[in-house]
Amino acid sequence: MQTMMAGAAFAHRRTRWYLRARDSVDGLARRSPSRFAILVFTSLILLFTLLFSLPIASAARTLTPLHDALFTAVSVICVTGLSTVDMATHWSAFGNILIVVGVNIGGVGVLTLASLMGMVISRRLGLRAKLMAASDTNPSRIHAGPVNEGQTVRLGEVGNLLVTVAISAFAIESVVTALLFPRILASGASVGEAAWQSVYYSAMAFTNTGFNPNVGALAPFADDYWFLSALMLGVFLGSLGFPVIYAVSRGWRRPRRWSVHVKLTLFTTVVLMLAGVAVYIALEFDNPKTFGSLGVGDTIFQSLFMSVMSRSGGFATITVSDLKGSSLLATDMLMFIGGGSASTAGGIKVTTLAILFLAAMAEASGRTEMEAFGRRIPSDILRLAVSVVLWGATTVAAASIVILQISKAPFDYVLFDVISAFATCGLSTGLTAELPPAGVYVLAATMFMGRIGTVTLAAALAASQSRQLFTRPEERPIVG
Repeated sequence: MQTMMAGAAFAHRRTRWYLRARDSVDGLARRSPSRFAILVFTSLILLFTLLFSLPIASAARTLTPLHDALFTAVSVICVTGLSTVDMATHWSAFGNILIVVGVNIGGVGVLTLASLMGMVISRRLGLRAKLMAASDTNPSRIHAGPVNEGQTVRLGEVGNLLVTVAISAFAIESVVTALLFPRILASGASVGEAAWQSVYYSAMAFTNTGFNPNVGALAPFADDYWFLSALMLGVFLGSLGFPVIYAVSRGWRRPRRWSVHVKLTLFTTVVLMLAGVAVYIALEFDNPKTFGSLGVGDTIFQSLFMSVMSRSGGFATITVSDLKGSSLLATDMLMFIGGGSASTAGGIKVTTLAILFLAAMAEASGRTEMEAFGRRIPSDILRLAVSVVLWGATTVAAASIVILQISKAPFDYVLFDVISAFATCGLSTGLTAELPPAGVYVLAATMFMGRIGTVTLAAALAASQSRQLFTRPEERPIVG
């Protein structure tokens, strides 16, 4: 009897602890969803740093230095792909499993991840959780609350979106795995090794991370266009964004009914991809270290692969430092732009660039409103786009100055790796692996700033939104 009473008392205390914890999390989510999301991301990074530090995580069964463990954790959770250690040889089987699990967790997105965790804690998807997940698909909801324009994903559909996130990630990675497996098997790997590598590569492709499990990276598959095409498919789909995948999967037969966000994302993505192909062909066709020895068809394909990967994929069939300075600068621009909103890609996002171009076109034609695909785009979206670009450029500039001072490396290499970190791309000139611990910490902070999103960070730092009840006299400064 006493045992039963003691058990009941313990269960009661456990229930009270659980309810208290749930109420605390719910209260934080109510006060600031973005701060809660950042807390979730930070907690994950700290947890994975601890796990990567353990001897069981390294192949040599030794402690991994703190700066390497932290950098790897940030790179994994932020789905970047940069590394300060040899990813193919440093980590044990346990460490590699952590990497695959971590990139899939990080690829879900900051606010969507926080919503999923909140749903697990509360056993339901309430209004606040829906607002958090919805703001991941449309950052303007963080900035100004629910908005009235036609959304890619409406508030009532967020539950379906979360299901789509899980299903699409599993389905796309499974398809890419199936495409990669026979090619890896044909390269001489055992069945078990081929299965593991295909799962590893598919996770890195869909999450736009770019880690390689092989010592020679993509060297064994540099001429295997089936393998490279499968990687491009995973990277492309991951970079579109879950709202776009959701909208297209629901209405692929009726593209005219797609929202402006979907159309802008698809159009800008294709334009940038083709522009990247043209740029790499024009700049690298005579470079003997990259495409100079290739035929026309091979040059076009390798340029396409580089264009897709430069936008956030992180894989490369060439040595990045062998690119011409002009090509490095062009890659900087592609990386900084990145992929679609609420995607596994980084950067300022393609819709941000599209909004800036639409504003410039409206100004050049004398129109007072931005328009796209028969819809008017409100001016507050332009202010948000400008803020995103300004925050991104400031982050890149500050990190570049600090790392230049620390490393004394060439400016084009520093700028390239810093933008790659901010845009969570993963391409590197080799500078990242050579940085001292101080530079590693700076680059880790840059990855974190790039992944959590400038809009989310700005919303988290803002204590509250205030309404101005008066209007000051207007005066126009000279611009340009």
